[in-house]
Amino acid sequence: MNINEVGKIYERPWGTYRTIELATGYQVKVITVNPGGQLSLQKHFKRAEHWVVVKGSPTFTIGESKKMYHANDHVYIEKEEIHRMENTTDLPCEIVEIQIGNYLGEDDIIRLEDIYNR
Repeated sequence: MNINEVGKIYERPWGTYRTIELATGYQVKVITVNPGGQLSLQKHFKRAEHWVVVKGSPTFTIGESKKMYHANDHVYIEKEEIHRMENTTDLPCEIVEIQIGNYLGEDDIIRLEDIYNR
């Protein structure tokens, strides 16, 4: 089991994330993606996610759709739906991610593509 620690900043090749709340059935994270960074194209079997853009203009891939979003935009990602966040701008992008599910471990990530070869 690979559960996050509340308040700890986790460094990734694309930026950082920090869990701000973790309780039974849900987790809330702040995710920051640096200019040029992108998360892996991925899916989860045990959780759905709600993403709210709070800073910048990230590009989201959700299923077959790929488009740029802006502050106050939001999306819902169902369990097993393919998705990715990337930052093609010159400024950092930030979202609040709310995960809902019966298991919220970081090992529930199935990577389909990853420019960082993880």
